[in-house]
This record gives sequence, structure tokens and C-alpha cells, in this order.
Amino acid sequence: MPRFRMRPSNGPQASPAETPPPVAPLLRRSAPQAELATITEEQRALVGRVQDRLLRQIESRFEQEVRDTERLQRHIANAVNAVLEEDNAVIPERERLRLQRMVQAEVIGLGPLEELLADDTITEIMVNGPREVFVEREGMLQESSIRFNDDGHVRRVIDRIVAPLGRRISESTPMVDARLPDGSRVNIVIPPIALNGPTITIRKFSQTPLTADDLVSFGALSPEAKEFLEACVKGRMNVVVTGGTGAGKTTLLNVLSSFIPENERIVTIENAAELQLQQRHVVTLESRPANIEGKNEVTIRDLVVNSLRMRPNRVVVGECRSGETLDMLQAMNTGHDGSMTTIHANNPRDAVGRLETMVLMSGMELPVRAIREQISSAINVIVHVDRFMDGSRRVSKICEVTGMEGDVVTMSDIFVFRQERLDGSRIVGRLAPTGIRPRLLEQLKRYDIELPVTTFGFVAVGR
Repeated sequence: MPRFRMRPSNGPQASPAETPPPVAPLLRRSAPQAELATITEEQRALVGRVQDRLLRQIESRFEQEVRDTERLQRHIANAVNAVLEEDNAVIPERERLRLQRMVQAEVIGLGPLEELLADDTITEIMVNGPREVFVEREGMLQESSIRFNDDGHVRRVIDRIVAPLGRRISESTPMVDARLPDGSRVNIVIPPIALNGPTITIRKFSQTPLTADDLVSFGALSPEAKEFLEACVKGRMNVVVTGGTGAGKTTLLNVLSSFIPENERIVTIENAAELQLQQRHVVTLESRPANIEGKNEVTIRDLVVNSLRMRPNRVVVGECRSGETLDMLQAMNTGHDGSMTTIHANNPRDAVGRLETMVLMSGMELPVRAIREQISSAINVIVHVDRFMDGSRRVSKICEVTGMEGDVVTMSDIFVFRQERLDGSRIVGRLAPTGIRPRLLEQLKRYDIELPVTTFGFVAVGR
């Protein structure tokens, strides 16, 4: 799946005898797979010497040089050439340009991570200290050849990530959530909490959001299930997306949000802004951690409560983790139909139990039956996504919450993933209808939405 847009190259390069060529734009540049070859110790040492020379050259006017990209690139090219001449080193032009990009990454970018961020095939980057870097490709983990020099090298990259966001990380606050300019989500943990050294986890997101048709073409969703979910969103049903870590909950929430009509006001609430809603009337709210004095924290729950005063047609919460779940359920029950959120759960039935637990975390001493009644009346549809053994991410179950029987929240499976066979290591199957006709079809008629009986596995019979 493509994760970043391609940028055109800068065209033919000048010969070494002429003015040194400008460095190709590095940040968010798509890198050929060949460029991810192992970086030798000699190259790493050379980059360090070039960086020292460069900083000495422009130390007095560093800020101005960094803002002037072309001038900075000329300085980098000159510094690389000077160090190579000192070492009497002759290297191919392609390697020279690669060294220039590596230096630029160290000076104004994210160092060794830049090559990984530029690789469209990578969806997750995990730095476990300076000597261990793993990546995820097509749902599978593999170790990268990228390395950092030492813990200090990793910390410099961390500071470059958190500083523009006004966040800080230190021994007193050794954990932080952040995001990159392209929207990628970053989690950082440093010693003494992280025993392996500074640890960085980056979840990359596509610059061009996936569509429902993309999910159908990937086999993550069936055409009938897509039709049903689109009807549910347009018909203002409240939807909860469930799944494990990295299963694709946020991606699916993005897809579902694309069905919201353009004429509605949407308020999104997240810990770190990841949603990429395409509608024009969207208000994005992001929580804020406490400052160094432990004050001025703004929680997801604060934002959910405040959002109800902002005249939203729909509230979309990136993820419910704690007491904000109660406020979200109350919003769904008090006129904010069509709202959506995600939660971590192993299956839809477990999701109901997690919702109960998170409501109790709000501090309200409510009877369990009252909580279950809130859940059954607030939520219409639960969509569960799974990461399968072959690394693929698919919708595995779509359930309708039908009400209460005694003290139990009742649900009906509308679509279930049926595994058909294994094609090598790849799982072949389909999200198929169970033959149950959803009760919510009667509610959808209020919005002039009717689905054909074939959507749910029935055969259309002519007169």
C-alpha cells in the first residue's frame, strides 16, 4: 500500500568539476530500495566529520542557513567534497549524493530514520536503542540494516521530533506521544524506563487516505459489507470499530468517515491527530499532556465534554481508552447520532465488556445493568478488524447491537469472514453475509435508505 507521494527527481546532475550539485530534497522523498543498503562504519564516520565541518562553517548564522534550503545544500555539497579530498577518496557520483542526503538528514532531518520514512513499503518503524532497528513490511517484521552511532545520536533525533510540538522528554517525563509533519504517529520512551536505550516507534500513515474501494480491492472488505457500512454511516447509525494493536482501526475509521455527508459539522477528538477527514467542515481537537509542573493537562474526556457545546452533527473520537467512554455513550444517546470511535478488543463481545470497564473508570458508580443499557441503546454497529497470520488486515466481523435480554447485551452477526483456503502462506477468504436481516434497516428508511436483499445473502426472487 502506498504510504507517501512520490516526488520527481532533480534531473541530471552536474559533474564534480562544476558547481557542486544541490542535494535532492530528502524529507519525504521516495527512496529506491537499493539505497537502503548497509551503511559502512567508514561512511558513518565520514558523515560525522562532514557534519562537524558544516556546523563550524555556518555556526554563526545557523538558523538562516537552515531556512535557506538551497544555500544549506551547497554548504553540504562543499563540505562532502572537502572531506573526500582530504581523505583522497574517489567515489561514484551516486554515492556522493547519498552521502549528501545522509548529512542533510543529520543536520535538519531525522538522521538514519529518513531513509525508512521515505520507503513506501514500510508501515512501521521500531528503534530499540541505537543498534536495533526493525521495520514492518506487508504486516511482517524484519530487522533493518540502519543503525545509530550511540544513545546520544538517538536522543538528538528524538529532540528534533518533539521540539516543534512543544513537548519535552526527560528522566522525569520519560514517555511521550508525538506526530511527524506528515501525520505519522510517534511513541518515544527513554531511560531509565527503556532499558535497551532510547526507543522510538513510528506508525506511518498514507498521505493519500485509502478509500472504501481500495479496501474492497485489497480484499479487506467485501462489496456487500461496504454497501451496508455506507448505508449505516449515511443513516446516522453509531459505529464502534474494534480490533487489536496495528489491526487497522484508524484506517477503517477514516474510510467510514468518508461516507459522512459534506453538509454536516464534524468534531474529531484524538490523543495525537491521525484522522484524515476529507470533508470541509471539520474541527480537529487534540489532547494535551500535563506540563513539567503537572498542570494544564487537557484529556480526551475534557474534549468530549467540550465538543458537545460546539454544535457538532457528529463526534468522532479516535480511540476510547478510559472514562471518556461514558461521555461518548451519552453523546450518542442524546442527539449526536452517527458518531464513531475505536477501542482495543479481541472481538465484538469482548468490546462490550471493555466498554463496561472503561465506563467504570469514569468514577461514576453506576450499576452494571445501567451501563449495559447505555451501551445497547447508544451503539448500533460494531465492526471488528483483525491482522491475520499472513500479515493482511481485514474486517473479520460486522455485528448489530440489537438490545438487551435480561442483563446481557445482545448482538447479531451480519457479516463474518470465512476462510476458504491457504494459497502458500496467504489466507484466501471472504467477508460473507450470515443471512440475518438487520433490525436497523427500519431506522435507515427514515433517511430514504433501502438495501437490496442480496446484500445480506438472500436471493432476489422476481414476481
